[in-house]
Amino acid sequence: MKPIRVILADDHALVRAGIRALLASLEGIEVVAEAGDGRQALQLVEANRPDVVLMDISMPELNGLQAVEKITRDFPQVRVIILSMHANEEYVLHALQAGAAGYLLKDAGIAELELAVRSVGRGETYLSPPVSRSVIDNYLRRLGSPAEVGALPPVTPGAQLTHRQREVLQLIAEGRTTQEIAERLQVGVKTVETHRAQLMERLDIHDVAGLVRYAIRIGLISSDD
Repeated sequence: MKPIRVILADDHALVRAGIRALLASLEGIEVVAEAGDGRQALQLVEANRPDVVLMDISMPELNGLQAVEKITRDFPQVRVIILSMHANEEYVLHALQAGAAGYLLKDAGIAELELAVRSVGRGETYLSPPVSRSVIDNYLRRLGSPAEVGALPPVTPGAQLTHRQREVLQLIAEGRTTQEIAERLQVGVKTVETHRAQLMERLDIHDVAGLVRYAIRIGLISSDD
């Protein structure tokens, strides 16, 4: 039987090393690459076409939720498990709506890690037990039926922003200058300034500190980083 090929994406090298060591002890699971940010994760997914990606929810450059959206859109055969310290409804629903096939809390043990990877590798969905039943029920109630997935309305703050606006918001919250953002996104400085102005108008937030607080609240960056 072919092994389940896994990519690890987390901006903390020690966390990646720990997860890699745990997975190395499991038969039939192979770590094929590691990424330190969301953009690198996308590149590695394209290059390696893994079965499963273990993706941290808070990473620089491109956070885990945005990366999930891009992976599920461009590589639908690749399944993503979000790794997070947060069990609250907002984070879980956002991950599911982004296209995640699993949601695993970072304090999970090796048995749960194995169960999550094997379940998602088989095409199933896995959610850590501490994620409350009410969260799952609420999501399924919103979802209705599989045919209605495309019509699912936004259920989390930030959903009204475009992908590009969320990218710009994250980079602003990380303290990047306008020039740095322009270089990273390969656009002009004036384009970045336009996106920033549109963000402030749409969110009714008119200072950078407010944008940072908002980015933390919706999970684009972590207050613990």
